[in-house]
Amino acid sequence: MKVIVDADACPVKDIIIRETERKWIPVVLVSSLSHYSVQDIPGHVETVYVEAGPDAADFKIVQLAEPDDLIVTQDYGLASLLLPKGCAVIHHKGFEYSDENINHLLETRYMGNMIRKSGGRTKGPKPFSKEDQHAFLTLFLRKIEMGGSKRID
Repeated sequence: MKVIVDADACPVKDIIIRETERKWIPVVLVSSLSHYSVQDIPGHVETVYVEAGPDAADFKIVQLAEPDDLIVTQDYGLASLLLPKGCAVIHHKGFEYSDENINHLLETRYMGNMIRKSGGRTKGPKPFSKEDQHAFLTLFLRKIEMGGSKRID
């Protein structure tokens, strides 16, 4: 198992790096070149940079992902591509994507896009909170203890 992170806008990278370092679980941070960093990272972490583009990081993550990997992303579309590969996919707000919830999430996203396209307004996501951070940490620790893709019900 490795952890792959859709890292451009991920607010929990530090938690992921800290918690995986204790168990020496490999981590791959996938970012666009526009987010290039010279920050020192531990030896168990690899950074993969992709060209700027709307889906370049997503395509790279799908390419790198293998069954039983744990993926962290807020992108519902990316999650829907990874679930059939046998990956566990979790959101930084502390919930797991599943075959049972992905269609509803995608439909909700689609409806929001249609409202905005027709000139309507929708609410954006709520700010990332301490409660979200705690929910993510709890789920993430359970997932790495279980070894990745095994579902938590």
